[in-house]
Amino acid sequence: MFGRRQFAKAMGVAAFAVPAIGRAKKFPAGRVTMVVPFPAGAATDISARVYAERLSAIWGQPVVIDNKGGGNGIPAAESVARAKPDGLTLFATSAMTQVVNPAIYDKLPYDPIADFAPISRMGTSPFVLLVDRNSPINTAAELTAKLKAEPGKHNYGAGALPARVASELYKMAAGVDAVYVGYKSNPQAIPDVQSGLLTFMMIDTVNAKIAMDRGALKGLFVTDSERYAAVPAMPTAAEAGLPEVLLTTWTGFYAPKGTPAEIVDRINADLYAVSAMPEVVERLAALGGTPKLMRPAEFAAFASAEKERWGQIIRRANIKVE
Repeated sequence: MFGRRQFAKAMGVAAFAVPAIGRAKKFPAGRVTMVVPFPAGAATDISARVYAERLSAIWGQPVVIDNKGGGNGIPAAESVARAKPDGLTLFATSAMTQVVNPAIYDKLPYDPIADFAPISRMGTSPFVLLVDRNSPINTAAELTAKLKAEPGKHNYGAGALPARVASELYKMAAGVDAVYVGYKSNPQAIPDVQSGLLTFMMIDTVNAKIAMDRGALKGLFVTDSERYAAVPAMPTAAEAGLPEVLLTTWTGFYAPKGTPAEIVDRINADLYAVSAMPEVVERLAALGGTPKLMRPAEFAAFASAEKERWGQIIRRANIKVE
């Protein structure tokens, strides 16, 4: 049985480096609203609820999830950007709103950097290249060969723009052609992979694990530098011969710009405390995720670099708003 230090070490978080002043600051009284720019059941929503439940216990006040799905997360992001910066409105979001939207929209009603106070990264999640469980295709090389032999005759699906970006990155690296089919959410595309309407799809590890556990789909590779711990037999993209396909989406916590630094630091400290809880580690691991928190300044620098990287891929793939 691991102790807290061992869990923290395994997670890569400095659970015992929490500033005492951050933990001592009294949290603002009132109901905390945690806005999630995706519907209930989405990967970001699932992780946010794990944190919200424990933060509510720490603060002794309700932390309520407000799912504002749709519009590629724009309405949700705008609502947080315009909210009162008192610590009672938080944004549990993903790379979608902070680094993908700025690259595909000429104009947004929010600024992903100027309108938010970064609190911490929540976690990271690579993508998995998936085909139907009963498909004769068992490797990325076999899929690539099929797509090259029949250019323009195959479709792929994505319900979220990050998954589409990952798919386009695979297409560019492999030199293949496939037609994009859009869905409202990634899980909605799964039945069409099974029916043969879609030849493949890329999806985050949380939903990929669910689909693989159900026996619906099988994974050909993961877009990370290391193998996916939940499916250790599945190779990385580099091991599958496509080292360029290295892309990881992420989730994180923000507050409206102007939220006092002492409140941001307090939330950051409590997020670290929650991430050190064994049941949280186990719960997120079961979903295929791992807490990878950051201090506010570190998270701000990370998000800025990610904005540039994702933007380069999106421009190269010529992904436009439809």
